[in-house]
Amino acid sequence: MSVVIWYLDRAAGLLAYPSLTLAVLTGIGYNSPSFGVLHTAAQRVHIEVSVFAMIVTLLHALIGVVDTWNVLSGQVPPPAYSLSYFSAGVIVGGGALLLLVVAVLGFTDPARFSRPWGPRVVHTFAYGGFMFGTIHAAAIGTDIQGLIIPLLGPTAVFISYVLCLRVLVQRGMLPGVGVN
Repeated sequence: MSVVIWYLDRAAGLLAYPSLTLAVLTGIGYNSPSFGVLHTAAQRVHIEVSVFAMIVTLLHALIGVVDTWNVLSGQVPPPAYSLSYFSAGVIVGGGALLLLVVAVLGFTDPARFSRPWGPRVVHTFAYGGFMFGTIHAAAIGTDIQGLIIPLLGPTAVFISYVLCLRVLVQRGMLPGVGVN
């Protein structure tokens, strides 16, 4: 049964990361009319993609708790690295989950937040959650390390690039689509 838990945990994680990536990318374009057709596409799919990403992420977290318990209690062989490193990776994943849940609350329950931490500001916690999730995946996502690590860095850099591009366009430092 422990092997099944391990596979389910990794499968949920492997679904969660790309879906969170897509949720963050569509979130960047969602309120950016200057992104033209990308804004239109983001408006159509961001909420649905984000809901799917959070469901898969919560599933990964729930199964991950069981998997972590199996490792820390000695019911399964330990990973190829120290248990303290493993625990730190799990804590970083928990931090990612916490930031993502708070970001979702900023959207679904805006009355909960007041200035200067309004719902829009709180919703930007999703970027931090994504970065913590990237660190979590790189740190303890060892099952296909040869594939994950070469993709995680470039993905984080690309997300950062698009986010910076959005900020520059919104501040008028770069022209957007259809802007003279």
